[in-house]
Parts: sequence; structure tokens; C-alpha cells
Amino acid sequence: MQIKLTYDRRKTSTVQVGNIFLGSDYPIRVQTMANTDTNDIDASVDQARRCIEAGAELLRFTTQGLKEVESLKEIHAQVLTAVPLVADIHFNSEVADAAAQVVEAVRINPGNYSKDPAKIEERFTHLLDICRAHETAIRIGVNHGSLSPRMMEKYGDTPEGMVESVMEFLRIAAEQEFENIVISVKASNTRVMVDTVRMLVKTMRKEHMAYPLHLGVTEAGEGEDGRIKSAVGIGALLADGIGDTIRVSLSEAPENEIPVAQELVDYFADEDSIRYDGSVVAEVLDNIGGSAEIRYTSYEDNWETFALQAAAECGRLLWEFKATELTLVNPNFSETRLNFLSKDILQAARVRIYKTEYISCPSCGRTLFNLEETIHKVKEATSHLTGLKIAIMGCIVNGPGEMADADYGYVGAGRDRISLYRGKECILKNIPQEEAVEKLLELIEQDKQH
Repeated sequence: MQIKLTYDRRKTSTVQVGNIFLGSDYPIRVQTMANTDTNDIDASVDQARRCIEAGAELLRFTTQGLKEVESLKEIHAQVLTAVPLVADIHFNSEVADAAAQVVEAVRINPGNYSKDPAKIEERFTHLLDICRAHETAIRIGVNHGSLSPRMMEKYGDTPEGMVESVMEFLRIAAEQEFENIVISVKASNTRVMVDTVRMLVKTMRKEHMAYPLHLGVTEAGEGEDGRIKSAVGIGALLADGIGDTIRVSLSEAPENEIPVAQELVDYFADEDSIRYDGSVVAEVLDNIGGSAEIRYTSYEDNWETFALQAAAECGRLLWEFKATELTLVNPNFSETRLNFLSKDILQAARVRIYKTEYISCPSCGRTLFNLEETIHKVKEATSHLTGLKIAIMGCIVNGPGEMADADYGYVGAGRDRISLYRGKECILKNIPQEEAVEKLLELIEQDKQH
């Protein structure tokens, strides 16, 4: 059975973030997040300019406290005419209140608000009033593994809990008639991410809401693996017509994320080119075992472009048709290379596991060690293992909660200090970074023997 690759974008409300609009019929916006220390204003401005030159339309900075808000004010003054800035807030709602008076948008995490629903309403309504007065947009961002204890008790670490975390805040916003809101629900597990976003869209539709959505796969990693994993998750939703702004979260310099994101946007936005001109064919083949195989044929001669497009299309097809096999056909590349890519896509879609999976955050101003260098060291030491998920997280904000899906975690605990986790349990706390990789290997070997 041959599959026609169609695309019909979801209709949403319009949100203004500084000098740009998103949602509705506006283009899908691409964005990234700085990984500099926000208080290092020169480095932050330099990186912002590189991201802007690469094509970033929004730029987010970590904003831990009021000192960072003051630094963000200076950064904002230097890049104001280029792109809107977003303050990334965790833990402290007063920081969100202050940042909302300085930049064009604030990102808040419902999991960091009070356990008491009445206090949540009071604090969030106060933020809405500030944002209304300053024409500031809000992103309500929920990540898998970072739900509030109250939501965890009721729903567990589930898509249902993530959706309800968002809806609780959206209902308050609706009562206050505040509409300048974008939503994100993210996970490092592509299946969880896609299922949760689809569930959220259905839930909003039932309650007559149509807020724009920010898409991303958290902790996707780096290199080709990170790009494929991001394309699988983001691509499945873009193919649904869902998504108004995207970020490809790579454990690399943030400017590297922009071309990848833009290529995904362009692929789904250009309805008259590759997806309809016969140069791509997707087929579902029945196997003797009763499962299905996807055969994806393309004549794209650029490997990076082909890999992104194949991952973006095939993830959703594997899930939709419950397929367990994927064959890629492209006369421009060797069968061996195509086979490796098909395995990588199957693993990114969580259909089959062929090798160790690395869950690594994209780094930000909270990271207190060289993340890219550390990822390569951990990979070099553990790449011979199979069937494991190892998380490398820059700080306690992203780990251990958002690495909940990992077997082992390597988490920044302070400057050049690391804590090691087995699942969600901290096994070794605050050890020197130079000992951490060896201790991680020892932990894995001990578990293998038991």
C-alpha cells in the first residue's frame, strides 16, 4: 500500500512575541536557547548574534534569579532590534514576575509552582497581570519527569499528568481572558512526546482552546543521533499539522540547532516540492509475521537532508502502522549506510533498540562543566554496551527528573562535581568529575554481575 504524504496545518490563535507573530497562518518559527552564563553579558551577546545570524527567530536565556534578570536587561538592550528574548524560569515565581517586565516572553514550568491550587491561581494571576501590562507572552512548558508532586501523586509520570499540568494553568488564563500563551510538552522519549502533544491538542479542542504549540524533543543528544531523534518526534507532529514554533535541542553550540530546525520547517511548509512531486515514496508492506514493514524511497542526494526527511516521515509511519521493520531505498547511498540509518530511526522511534542510547541535555547557563567534552568521554567508555539508556545532564534542573527514562544518569551537582544515578536513585553524590566516568562504568559492571 502506497502512502500519500499529506499536510494540513492545525488552526490556532495568534500570539505576539515582541516583533513577531506565531500560530494561525504565520510561519513556523525556529528558536534556540543560549548556553552561556547569563551573567557573562559579553559572551551572551556574542552567542546571541551568532544564533541570529544562523536564523534564530526567538532566543531563550536561563534566568535563575534576580541577578540574571538584570543581566538579561543589558543583553536585551544590545540585541533588542534583532529577535525577541525569552527568560527561562525555574523554581521562583518572583523571578518570572521581574523578567516579564524586561523581555518579550517568559517560560514557566507548572511543576515548580505551589502544591496548593489556590496559591497557584493567586501567583499565576499576578504574573498574567504583569504580562498583560507589559505585552509579554508566556510559554507554559511541561517536561516529562518534572511534574509537581501533586500531579505525580494523582497521575504518575504520564502523558495524562503532563496534559493536566498544562490545562490547570490554561483554565486560569481563560478565566482571566489572557490569550498570549504558547504551550510545550516535551520528553526525551519520542513516543511519550508525540502521544502527549496529541492528547493535549484533543483536550484543548474539547475545552474550546486553540493555543499555539512549541515542539521539541528534550535531551535529544548530539551529532546525527540527536538530529534523527529530534526529526522523528518533531516530524511526526509537523506531519499532523501540529506545531507553530520548534527547537531542536542538541548538545552542541546553539547556533547548530537552527539549520536543522529550519530544514524540518521548510520540508513540511513547501507543499509543492518534495513531498508531492513523486521523488519520495512511502509504502507499507505486509510481512509473513503479521507485523508491517515501511519501505521509504527517496532520490535526495544530500545525506544530511535525506536523513532528516526520512526520520521525520518514517517515525509516524512506524507508529501509525505498528511496523517493526524499516527499509530505506536511495540509489545515491550505499546499502550499508542506509541500513545503519534505518536502525537509528527505529531506535529513535523506540521500535527497536540496537545500541546504547544517550540522553543528553543541550546545555545552558546552569551547566557547570564542559558538556560536549563529557558526552564524548562517556560515549567512548560505554559505546560497546547495548540496550542501555545513559543520561548526561548538565544540572539538577534537568536531571534527575527529566532523565526519568534512563537506566543510568551522570548529573552535574556543582562546578566540576558529578552525581551518578541508577534510574531515579542517586548512588554516588558530588564526586569529582575526573572520577565520574570510571565510577559510572564500575556501577554498570556491578549491576551486570547481579
